[in-house]
Amino acid sequence: MSASARNGNDRLGNLPVEPDAFVGREGELARIDGLLGRTRLVTLTGPGGVGKSRLAVRAADGVRGRFPGGVWLVELSALTDPALVPVAVARALGLADEPTRPALAAAAARLGGKPVLLVLDTCEHLLPACARVASALLARVPRSRILATSRQPLAVRGEHVLAVGPLPVGDSAAGGDAVALFAARAVAAVPSFTLTDANRPQVTAVCERLDGIPLAVELAAVRLRGMSLEHLLAALDARFETLTTKPPTRPARHQALRTAIGWSHELCTPLERLLWARLSAFAGNWDLEAAEFVCHGGPLSAERVMEHLTALADKSIVTREPGGGGPRYRMLDTLREFGALWLAELGESDDVRRRHRDYYRWLVRRAEAEWLGPGQRAWADHMSAEHANLRRALDACLADPDPTLGLELAGTLWFFWFAAGHAEEGRAYLARALGRGSGTSAERTLATWAHRLITLTPDDLDAAEDVAAEYVRLAAARGLPPAARILPLTGASLAARGESARSAVLHGVPGPGPAGGGGATFFKLTSHAVQAYLLAGQGAPARAVTAAERLSAECDKHGELWMRAWGDYYLGLARLGLGDAESAADCARAALAAKWRIHDHLGTAAAVDLLVCVEAARGRPERAARLLGAAAELWRRVGLARFGDAEATVFQREQRRRLRGELGDARFGRLLGEGLALDTSETVAFALAEVPEAGP
Repeated sequence: MSASARNGNDRLGNLPVEPDAFVGREGELARIDGLLGRTRLVTLTGPGGVGKSRLAVRAADGVRGRFPGGVWLVELSALTDPALVPVAVARALGLADEPTRPALAAAAARLGGKPVLLVLDTCEHLLPACARVASALLARVPRSRILATSRQPLAVRGEHVLAVGPLPVGDSAAGGDAVALFAARAVAAVPSFTLTDANRPQVTAVCERLDGIPLAVELAAVRLRGMSLEHLLAALDARFETLTTKPPTRPARHQALRTAIGWSHELCTPLERLLWARLSAFAGNWDLEAAEFVCHGGPLSAERVMEHLTALADKSIVTREPGGGGPRYRMLDTLREFGALWLAELGESDDVRRRHRDYYRWLVRRAEAEWLGPGQRAWADHMSAEHANLRRALDACLADPDPTLGLELAGTLWFFWFAAGHAEEGRAYLARALGRGSGTSAERTLATWAHRLITLTPDDLDAAEDVAAEYVRLAAARGLPPAARILPLTGASLAARGESARSAVLHGVPGPGPAGGGGATFFKLTSHAVQAYLLAGQGAPARAVTAAERLSAECDKHGELWMRAWGDYYLGLARLGLGDAESAADCARAALAAKWRIHDHLGTAAAVDLLVCVEAARGRPERAARLLGAAAELWRRVGLARFGDAEATVFQREQRRRLRGELGDARFGRLLGEGLALDTSETVAFALAEVPEAGP
């Protein structure tokens, strides 16, 4: 479910659909419900595998009705950089990176004045950062509540800590929640299984051996696919007899979980165990291609990775998730940690992590080369799915003694930072890469350009021109053709300045670019785009139509979508300038649909902005007023200090004045408020719907 989606009973949030039946925990759920009514920060603590995350999501789902501002899940397990915690919160709320304010401020503004619940999941490895974020949000958003999960308390003022223990096994004939969980998971693994009076004592004994720890119970239940209940109990008894001959080095509950995981590990084949260890290199989830590249080697060939990955999924060591390009796989943190320990025992940690890094370097180079082509939408989705692994690869590159690795990867990801709404994160990674010494390498040149591209605002255009000159110097020193990337940088700064159409002719007309390759394509497309934008904005709509159509034709030759959508946007501006509001509406809707499809938040806001003017010109003031409110909210989320910010602000004021005069203060205010209340997905759906204008 997307961060801006509403669930079936029309409540805002991004809680995931539960993968299987939730069992037990009635007492804990009741306590959390009560605590959230009187405490602003509740932290669920407990060891790995005890079910903190699942309990938090279930508890949050149960109290949604009390939080009209939404219930938002922020998953932190894949993060390693504390600086990205505020970014993760903003992304969970559906916000694009904003160049004009920090992610934490944007998140606080988005949460607004309605009661809202934020679930910070898996905080223990980022405790100081999570504590700072929680404290700041509670201070800035008075009607907010936070439910956190962590192996340790956040140690924030006002925090109420609720320890989450294992499930009760129970002494009664009916047994406890642990027995019910085992039965539910056993039926999922072996549909013919039934919990009966005859086998209940054995199930209870299994759960007792495992101390009722949910993950351990679930791992044991899936073993029924290959052995009887009697064999399962006997095998557990044998393991615990071995364990008790050694002095305890950890709490009994930790021993029980480690024993269950270790037993599952022993029941895997040698190649499955090897794959388990190597898969621990991934962050978040991954696909088969990545697993084959990163995990093959020695006795495990790439061709056999799928076979053993399927076996690990059947054993519940990894879980399958649907993905747009095929299934993706994920491993619970506790199982990943065990795999990482085993990988270290094998002496393979450095080698496998290096393969992980190099795979994502290769993947990003391929994505960048194919970005301006027919696979653009698929690449946008794929890069979004791989976000956690991209971060891990970037961190690995930035930790390498060779500074060019970080420069290359962060710079090559320009399209992800700029076009997919990750500007703030990209700016941080590029700054880290550029801060590692100096030089004139091609990788540094690329990173310098990418950094300036995603940091352009009306306040730093002089700096943009200075860096453009620096790019030319660096490129010349290396014998590289600078035009392919300098012109877009210069053109973008001119667009933001609102220079004359003459500047478009001087700086936006295609000239000789690099011979072949994606750079030439990017140069040519951006040249057409800058020219079309400036001509449309400087009172030359007929010439703008020609430039926009030239851009669209060039994009169509390559099957390109992102820049093609800008062509539709510029063509809509020009058609509107020629008085053809109907054609302009078609262009604006086409631009919006494409920008939304590839996660371009800036382009989405611009297209909705255009539709405000289009609907007003079509004589539909009510619809225009709603869209005006929605557009204002989109720009607030994106950050107003983007290209053409001053002109956009003037446009908003002028539209407000006209629509208020036509509709009257009360009616205009009501419609504007309705638009402001829409989330992004609702705005897009409303803007794309071609419906008759409602009456007063």
